Amino acid sequence: MTISKKFNDTYGHDTGDEVLKLVASIVKDVTGGGKAFRYGGEEFTILFPGKSIQEAMPHLEELREKVAKRGFTVRGQSRGKGKAKRKSKSRSGGAGKQIYITISIGIAQKNEKSKTPDAVMKAADTALYRAKKKGRNCVSK
Repeated sequence: MTISKKFNDTYGHDTGDEVLKLVASIVKDVTGGGKAFRYGGEEFTILFPGKSIQEAMPHLEELREKVAKRGFTVRGQSRGKGKAKRKSKSRSGGAGKQIYITISIGIAQKNEKSKTPDAVMKAADTALYRAKKKGRNCVSK
């Protein structure tokens, strides 16, 4: 998942951080024996030990749908969390506005072409870009 520059410019970086926390709370509950890990800034890795792509796919589709159906309410600027307020570059997004988040997922597994963990991660990353190219909000292998 990537919080896009456009999203952060519209709603602010603080809102982008809150959306990332929301998605993380959903991802951690992935079904099918998957184990979720934060991989980078806005990226997560889910490992399904001993499962094939075909066995993991329904659980990733379910996860994608859960995220897409879960609304997120953009908080007002004046609503604080007890900390000093930080100014964001842009806050043109309306407070109290309900938005929906989508995620794109790339899936890969160890095989003759991808024999090492690094090669599998690279294949998953390539699949993620395929998912984004297809129009986002999908799982691609």
